[in-house]
Amino acid sequence: MRARTRRDVLRGAANGFGALALQSLLVKDGIAGPRVSPLAAKPPHFPAKAKSVIFLFMVGAPSQIDTFDPKPGLEQWQGKKLPESFGKIQSQFTDGSTPILASPWKFRRHGESGAWVSTLFPHLSTCVDDICFVRNFYTESVVHAPAMYQVHSGRILMGHPSLGAWVTYGLGSQSENLPAYVVMPQPEGTPEGGTPCWSSGFLPAVYQGTLLRSGPSPILHLKPPKGVTPERQRRTLDLVQKMNELDTGETDSEMAARISSYELAFRMQSHAPEAVDLSKESNATRNLYGLDQKHTAEFGTRLLLARRMVERGVRFVQIYHGGGPVSIQWDAHSDLVQNHEKMCGMSDQPIAGLLKDLKARGLLDSTLVIWGSEFGRLPMSQSGNGRDHNPHGFTMWFAGGGVKPGQTLGATDEFGLRAINGHHMRDFHATILHALGLDQHKLWYLHNGRHEKLTDFGGKVIAPVFGQV
Repeated sequence: MRARTRRDVLRGAANGFGALALQSLLVKDGIAGPRVSPLAAKPPHFPAKAKSVIFLFMVGAPSQIDTFDPKPGLEQWQGKKLPESFGKIQSQFTDGSTPILASPWKFRRHGESGAWVSTLFPHLSTCVDDICFVRNFYTESVVHAPAMYQVHSGRILMGHPSLGAWVTYGLGSQSENLPAYVVMPQPEGTPEGGTPCWSSGFLPAVYQGTLLRSGPSPILHLKPPKGVTPERQRRTLDLVQKMNELDTGETDSEMAARISSYELAFRMQSHAPEAVDLSKESNATRNLYGLDQKHTAEFGTRLLLARRMVERGVRFVQIYHGGGPVSIQWDAHSDLVQNHEKMCGMSDQPIAGLLKDLKARGLLDSTLVIWGSEFGRLPMSQSGNGRDHNPHGFTMWFAGGGVKPGQTLGATDEFGLRAINGHHMRDFHATILHALGLDQHKLWYLHNGRHEKLTDFGGKVIAPVFGQV
């Protein structure tokens, strides 16, 4: 027998009796069975140290050979062509025939681990003993958006769930009062990949990222209308929710997501303002993130908000450094020096501040921090003083969340062009899931008759990241 919907109730009622009958039905217990929130916390597949993730995505692609992967041999090839033995190199705008460009910056070893970091990162270089650098990642597109989709969702085409969506689908939320998955883009604009980078794809909509913006109203449309008291709003919400439940089948994930989002939005009205209020932070903490300096204040504010988010149980925080106009991206097709010194100047101290603050508060052990981008940059020049896109080999790094610190893993060839025994994005995602106690093969969703997974047919966990053989 078909379940009775609110339309059935109203259709069978006459005149004003319909409203009375409906109200009577709604106040009865048990009309719609108890519905479990799709964001309810779920146990991991196996014990894990990492409970949350902060993913720092550098939009536009920093150059690996100018940041964390030194290639001193390039100085001998400055102005010369890449050896023919490397074959033809096709990037988005160049074909590999332009001269080699050595790094304008010096590299030095830092910390007890002796990790190599360029002079672009004086603050982050003090944190290398808490970091695991992996120098041999690769993606499969020379174009920004498809490569971003691959880093975020494992595919070069949009429409698939993002990493953050998969994580919140697998683990739910640790907080009842804040979103499970928060996204903080650059104020000047989003990355080329746009909203598909934090989409839920074919997963229920409740798992998509929630945008957190700069300014006095970080979450839009959260404040109630003027004159509406919390009590009145609660009664209205209860009525709407019960009506929704009458119309919702057990398999209606979209309606379930909407019901959960209404409840979350109501609770966030009380809790979100406190979570984003930085006035209670000490001057020492604010200065640690660079909030006292014009060039670091904006990004530092977002990273401090990220710490406050994971501190309050947010599962996944995605932060974009760069976006919108190319002048606020790492996309150094020309004037590499001006571009990278500007972007590093904006981000170096805030990132170091985040790592130090998490560590001091005992949060680094349970928070996996990731730094990366959609690809790296070529050793050949573009426009004489810039670099084109290089998806063949680049660096990302991990810290906290069960990662063995003070390591540098993997390598690229002597020109920094191609990864040696490279790691695909399937490996990248499998490793992140592993840190969170999720088995990539058990985390699936039935879509169009297929058990879809973040890592598709499977990636390889980069075991040395966790100090495992």
